Amino acid sequence: MNEPAITPELVARHNLTPDEYERVLQILGRAPTYTELGIFSVMWSEHCSYKNTRPLLKTLPTKGAGILVGAGEENAGIIDIGDGLAVAFKIESHNHPSAVEPFQGAATGVGGIIRDIFTMGARPIAAMNSLRFGELTQPNVRRLFSGVVSGIAHYGNCFGLPTVAGEVYFDRSYEGNPLVNAFCLGVLRHEQIARGKATGVGNPVFYVGPATGRDGLAGAAFASQDLTEESAEHQRGSVQVGDPFMEKLVCEACLELLTTGAVAGIQDMGAAGLTCSTCETAARAGTGIEIELDLVPQRSPHMSSYEIMLSESQERMLIIVHRGREAEVQRIFDKWDLPWAEIGTVTDTGRMVVRHGGRVVVDVPAAKLADEAPIYQRESREPAYLADVRSFTLAGIPDVSEPLILLRDLLAWPSIASKNWVYRQYDHMVRDGTVVCPGSDAAIIRIKADSLPPVADGTPVHPVPEKLLAMTVDCNGVYVYLDPYSGGKAAVMEAARNLTCSGATPLGVTDNLNFANPHNPELFYQLKESLRGIGDACRALGVPITGGNCSLYNQSPSGPIDPTPAIAMVGILDRRDLITTQGFKDEGDAILLLGHIVDSTDPLQGLGGSAYLQVVHGQKNGTPPVCDLEDGVRLVEGLRALIHGGSIKSAHDCSEGGLAVCLAEACFQSPVALGTPRMIGATIDLSSITGLRTDAVLFGESHHRVVISTSAIEAGKVIAQAKAMGLTALRLGTVRGTDLVLKLSGEEHRLPVADLHDGWWNAIARLMG
Repeated sequence: MNEPAITPELVARHNLTPDEYERVLQILGRAPTYTELGIFSVMWSEHCSYKNTRPLLKTLPTKGAGILVGAGEENAGIIDIGDGLAVAFKIESHNHPSAVEPFQGAATGVGGIIRDIFTMGARPIAAMNSLRFGELTQPNVRRLFSGVVSGIAHYGNCFGLPTVAGEVYFDRSYEGNPLVNAFCLGVLRHEQIARGKATGVGNPVFYVGPATGRDGLAGAAFASQDLTEESAEHQRGSVQVGDPFMEKLVCEACLELLTTGAVAGIQDMGAAGLTCSTCETAARAGTGIEIELDLVPQRSPHMSSYEIMLSESQERMLIIVHRGREAEVQRIFDKWDLPWAEIGTVTDTGRMVVRHGGRVVVDVPAAKLADEAPIYQRESREPAYLADVRSFTLAGIPDVSEPLILLRDLLAWPSIASKNWVYRQYDHMVRDGTVVCPGSDAAIIRIKADSLPPVADGTPVHPVPEKLLAMTVDCNGVYVYLDPYSGGKAAVMEAARNLTCSGATPLGVTDNLNFANPHNPELFYQLKESLRGIGDACRALGVPITGGNCSLYNQSPSGPIDPTPAIAMVGILDRRDLITTQGFKDEGDAILLLGHIVDSTDPLQGLGGSAYLQVVHGQKNGTPPVCDLEDGVRLVEGLRALIHGGSIKSAHDCSEGGLAVCLAEACFQSPVALGTPRMIGATIDLSSITGLRTDAVLFGESHHRVVISTSAIEAGKVIAQAKAMGLTALRLGTVRGTDLVLKLSGEEHRLPVADLHDGWWNAIARLMG
């Protein structure tokens, strides 16, 4: 096997700095082989090691009474939900692969996050996603958008996993670097938690899943560098190819295998493939591992050790088996018609040793590789552009005269418009557990008997108590760009409001930190400050972070993306009657606002960074609305108490587009059937609001506001209860008719809800042709 000589140029092509390479030499006591160089390259990449972000991640709140598996311990965090049950959930990015090959990049992103969940012993029961693209007027953006959505739909639908929620934003900053973040949630019993540790010296190591090919070579390293046309073309082979039907077989086989007690450790082959799965399992257990590459199933002839170790071919698992129980493992894999091979052994050396063609090609200390990557304290400097942001005023912004016309424009803006073009392609009802479908503030799914993994033959199976899980994913990247600290807080608080509007109590957070090049001090400032905000908000809510993903180097030659820390939050409801959705329900109901019409402490009256400024005035500027954590916590706790009191018929969070968009969306109720929307009108009387700009009242995005509805007879009681809990509560109007009517300063503005709905419902479909 002819291998290239290790030169400074070759080291640089592997994204290792001279200092890092010197550290490799010290660890090995010699020059690395070509395969070892590739292994250090991927394992010490940002994607695998978090070498630029680990010091910041340690500042986040990751502890909690319900935590069973914490952040960073395993492939996904696990939280107790009572009655011996638990949920495993995580979000991860596949941004660079999706920019190069949108269909396969997105599809394999879904496949990878599903494996992270069933690797923990949990049965995957729901998926969602957070997506960002450039402006849909651009043909290439439409191509990427269509490909990504198709890839997500293909993998989830074929696997049989409902995709129940998500978010999609469109902004010029993502034009050269779309974001594709995939989330998965699974359920299991406490005793079914599996670990990714290579325990038991002498235990055999099994490979299961399709043969290894040359697809996905060094994908983790590709994800840890700036995205350019040259790098994209060069790394097209770094995009994996997925097979969801194979993944389904692997999932069911692994869940069945875990019931036998024959498994000592299990790990999926995700980023860095066979490399990561072997060295990480050994490092977690404090053992060593030795494998023979000639035994690894290979799809292509004459694959080198470098290719086999760094391939990220999909749907593959590494399983450490208790010695003497190999026959049980083989029987189950054969039953599911899965390729498998016994490829190695757990050792007591603490080293990862790889043999190929009769010789040792890798001999590396496993812990040094997996846990002791270099850690950097990057320089942070406040970006110069923030001075202009803070100096922005409304002096040159004329107030509105035709508010409903502007509302129609805002509702048709792709970032606000209905995402039905997306979620209609997803099967969100498969497995028959979805209770609240895409389109409300949060999705809700019920836990059933078949939501849980199988148990061993003869094991008593207790009835599953009714439990419902709510989930949402949120982040306004514009807010984070304009004020990283406040924007980080706002993302967490919006997720909490969305869950609370559904009737749920938040359990935990998994975050996907999408940022640009950490070597730029101004870009690193965005990351550092937004994480500070995320941590403060989670501490204020008492909600732990169970894990997540860091995705840096998200920028193209046209510039960096807006910093986008996507917050996926999961909550729980114990009773079906607590479920609340955003749409108004009955004629004559009272419409109330919890929170202030406009935050009096904000000189921009909630218009800084707003959708209104972007759409109507073409400006992405101004300090975003103030995010006061004490006010935010008071609102979600008070709203939850009101919902649990049984008087609230609907609840909808005020976010992008402000109060007017929130009211319009509440008039757009859930469809009765495909293509048959159910709409209801509302009369809103704001004529008593004086001394404020009309655009601020209608389109300002002040935080900590929720529009609720209740029966007219209970409105007074609800307002009194809200005020007793320290909340501001105001009656806005009444659910009635088929028009949205706004009464402002002695003028009445009226537009049929159907007209507003048409632009909102069809905007994306019309742009996509």
